[in-house]
Amino acid sequence: MFGVANQRSIAWAIARRLHEAGAHLTLAYQNERMKRGVTELIDGMERAIAVECDVTDLKALRSALEVAACGASLDIVVHSVAFAQREDLDGGFSEVSWHGFQIALEVSAYSLIPMTRLAEEHMKQGGSIVALTFGQGERVYPGYNVMGVAKAALENEVRQLAAEYGNRNIRVNAISSGPLNTLAARGIRNFTEFERIYAERSPLRRNITHDEVAKAALFLASDLSSGVTGSVLPVDAGYHVMGA
Repeated sequence: MFGVANQRSIAWAIARRLHEAGAHLTLAYQNERMKRGVTELIDGMERAIAVECDVTDLKALRSALEVAACGASLDIVVHSVAFAQREDLDGGFSEVSWHGFQIALEVSAYSLIPMTRLAEEHMKQGGSIVALTFGQGERVYPGYNVMGVAKAALENEVRQLAAEYGNRNIRVNAISSGPLNTLAARGIRNFTEFERIYAERSPLRRNITHDEVAKAALFLASDLSSGVTGSVLPVDAGYHVMGA
């Protein structure tokens, strides 16, 4: 499980649902600064451990997946990792720097590729890889800028990896969620306005919950979705079907 930052993380909601279903959890935190918040979440939980892992460090990524496999096999990997510099999320998109573009794409999109490649070594009987995305991969959202490019890349990677690893019974899918109050969302200008518009215009006339995304992830991680791969599943109260 990559991407748990605190109790508001989408990844944490998914982790809890998987744990309730009987999964053994390995939560990867980015660095020492994030350690305490993550370890406190699993304090007292059976079948749950935490490891440090910067997803841009291939050695650390390999080590985290080896720990997760516990010398046996690995069944599920969740990629819920995204980052962009604040100055590259706002203002003019054409002003994004090469360095900022590189960071956003490396962390938010490229990391899924080595993660899948290294996870495959431990998925003896196949497995399920689930990534988290958002509708800005297809449309323009003020305040997302370079992250929209990163999510578009991530979604194409899901299809590419699904095609490559399908013959090893490894399924790769993504969930495209509606806006949720997370640590990352706090850095987005007018985020509350996004929530209001989603609630007004979506067919269900409301925003989604963390747990609704978690339940979709449980479906994609389980044998209930054994025939599903290469898909981007919208969990957004139906917002994606609406026009202007």
